[in-house]
Amino acid sequence: MSAIAGIYHLNDEPIDIQQGRNVMNALQKFPADDVQAWHKENIFLGCHAQWITPESVGEQLPFYDNERQMAITADAIIDNRNELFERLQVERSIRNNMSDSMLILLAYQKWGEEAPKYLVGDFAFMIWDERQRHFFGARDFSGTRTLYFYKNESKFAFSTIIEPLFTLPYIERTLNQQWLAEFIVIPVTSDSVSTDATVYKYIKQIPPSHTIKVSNGRVEFSRYSNLVTGEKLKLKSNLEYEEAFQEVFQKAVNSRLRTHRQVGAHLSGGLDSGSVVSFAAKALKEKNKKLHTYSYVPVDDFVDWTHRYRVANERPLIESTVKYVGNISEQYLSFPEKSPFSEVDDWLETMEMPYKFFENSFWVKGIYEQANQQGVGILLNGQRGNWTVSWGHALDYYAVLLKRLNFIRLYKEVNLYSQNIGVKKSRIMKFIGKKAFPTTSGMLSSQKQAQFPEWINPDFAIRTNVYTKLEKHEIDIKGTSVSDVYKIRNNQFNQLHFYGLSGTMGTKLSLRHSLWERDPTNDIRVIKFCLSVPENQYVQKGIDRSLIRRSTKGYLPDNIRLNQRSRGIQGADGVHRMKHSWYSFIEELQQLSTDSMMTDLVNRKVIEVAIEKIKHEPNPNLVYEFEFKILMRSLILYRFFKKIEGR
Repeated sequence: MSAIAGIYHLNDEPIDIQQGRNVMNALQKFPADDVQAWHKENIFLGCHAQWITPESVGEQLPFYDNERQMAITADAIIDNRNELFERLQVERSIRNNMSDSMLILLAYQKWGEEAPKYLVGDFAFMIWDERQRHFFGARDFSGTRTLYFYKNESKFAFSTIIEPLFTLPYIERTLNQQWLAEFIVIPVTSDSVSTDATVYKYIKQIPPSHTIKVSNGRVEFSRYSNLVTGEKLKLKSNLEYEEAFQEVFQKAVNSRLRTHRQVGAHLSGGLDSGSVVSFAAKALKEKNKKLHTYSYVPVDDFVDWTHRYRVANERPLIESTVKYVGNISEQYLSFPEKSPFSEVDDWLETMEMPYKFFENSFWVKGIYEQANQQGVGILLNGQRGNWTVSWGHALDYYAVLLKRLNFIRLYKEVNLYSQNIGVKKSRIMKFIGKKAFPTTSGMLSSQKQAQFPEWINPDFAIRTNVYTKLEKHEIDIKGTSVSDVYKIRNNQFNQLHFYGLSGTMGTKLSLRHSLWERDPTNDIRVIKFCLSVPENQYVQKGIDRSLIRRSTKGYLPDNIRLNQRSRGIQGADGVHRMKHSWYSFIEELQQLSTDSMMTDLVNRKVIEVAIEKIKHEPNPNLVYEFEFKILMRSLILYRFFKKIEGR
């Protein structure tokens, strides 16, 4: 709901109020419903507020509580308000109008540094505890809201975004070489495995799932949330699991509908966003509100080149969901004027750092713009669904059965799965064998997997020791498929760097477009529930993702709910959109291949070989090729450096 900022002079030197104003002025590029500040001697707090929830309208933030002698500034939506009201014994007469920031302050008063454990929602906050003479703050478990900070011997400053910190005269804009090395080497969209690092050497961030305390001149982090799998849920029947899922998921969806503005949602033709939309539309109907959905579709002249298992244009599937669910005002958006290439500078301005998600950049930004124009305050998505609500990989589960020598169940499952997806049992068993015994099958296979190019300058890699560091974090630098999907899922929730991108992108887009993107599939209550569900609930009777397919009966049409033969894919027309700017793209790549700052970081020969491979024509199927990925990432880095040099 807000961009927050603050300054703390550790040596008790009074703050020059103009420095506080400069920090807040740097936030003026974002829309605001209110801008407030609080200043006392060596403390400055600010809030650039966007009112999303009814309780936030007219909220005083920053807020100083004279009785408790505490000041708070917060960027938060708390979802378990009723639970907290009971635990904190809040009078019923004041509950409806109590702000989320006040709830956080009351939680801190009761539980102290344990308070974040009791909060469910998206939040980043800082509290000045005057009696204890320290700052205390936290970022929610998955880091859906960003909070950056700087500290030296005498100064501490923080901000929701990076740029305001550079208005302070003592902060240098020096690049972080280690972060850049990790950005280049990591094949997936994660930026860095260092969860407190940023692209700037002297700017840090609070990691997800962590608290921060600034006391006695020191900054201390403490991890308060760790989603370790506990005891498995034991219910009596499939129906009981389905009802339990529906209850926890509906609660997660309902908590994210709290806004006095319109509610929107991303909608594709799949299960994750479809489930979110179906539960949300049902709840909104009871409030006489419609759900506004936004769906990306390829441009009209795009010819689908993807595999028959993939669906590049999901419009017919989306229309099926819209018609079945009801209470939806839908929009199909192709943004023909946009492409991954055309949006680079705008995304760099928004992200404040290089990024990798260029394939979907043009339509994600376009949907935010459209939703903002239509007065949307909450924009729902199902981004984490693959690891939570729609978990259930059939082949991987069958590989487990094979290793356990559970042949009877394996035979029954494979027989049904073969019928469901229309593939011969012999072929399915071949895949299961490879997953169950990857070492043996790898030795026997003559085929080599494509590997992500090592496009970092070898000397830069040695200087930063980046390969050793990434190896310790079990990062697959070759970008090849990993056979143990259960390990991947576990890492998704326990290795915090996987959370970084979604929080950074979501926070900064939300500030720019004055709306808040929220994901019920990432609700901590939903995650804990899904991790507790036995594996045989997720795959059964030849059906993958079985629990959500069964639980959405009556919510989604069968052609969506039971579809195991095809999956949608977004951004397949990315290169096709660049056909009119292809030579400009190639020309800029050739320029960057001779730029000294770039060639100090990336391998010039690898870049030149990649350019030679793609330069002649914009073949649409290049969009997911490794060579195109490294070239787009190189261009984004190059533009970022030019942007920094131009300041």
